Amino acid sequence: MTSLRRIQKELQAINSNNPIEGLTVEAKEDNLYEWSCAVAAASDSPYKGGTFRFTLRLPQNFPFKAPTVTFQTKIYHPGINEEGAICVPVLRDEWKPSVSLSTVLNIIQEKVNNPSPDDPFEPEIASLMKTDKSKFLATAKEWTKKYAM
Repeated sequence: MTSLRRIQKELQAINSNNPIEGLTVEAKEDNLYEWSCAVAAASDSPYKGGTFRFTLRLPQNFPFKAPTVTFQTKIYHPGINEEGAICVPVLRDEWKPSVSLSTVLNIIQEKVNNPSPDDPFEPEIASLMKTDKSKFLATAKEWTKKYAM
């Protein structure tokens, strides 16, 4: 199966050859199509000190279909909804079979560390980020302390 070979190769690259700082990735023991991942927030992020866990699921027809990502750790973020879905174009309409999983993980890490009120999944959080940034930052910090530490 071609997808399995590619998944093994990419997992090896991410964990051995070219690890991504602040990110841990582990395939489920009995299922290479499901990865347990965690982002340690950067020190200049509104979520600093927090570790945010998410699952990356690869479809059977990977790389022709994008993986799905679900956050297990609650996060007060304009681009991640209450169900843990993340709003990233590369996982939707910008997916191409040539996109590597390390690219996907880098984009997710970037999105977590640098929330943007543009193209939000959570319009209320995005609105607060635009109108009262200090309240947004205080809530993000509070949630990080409560759920991600």
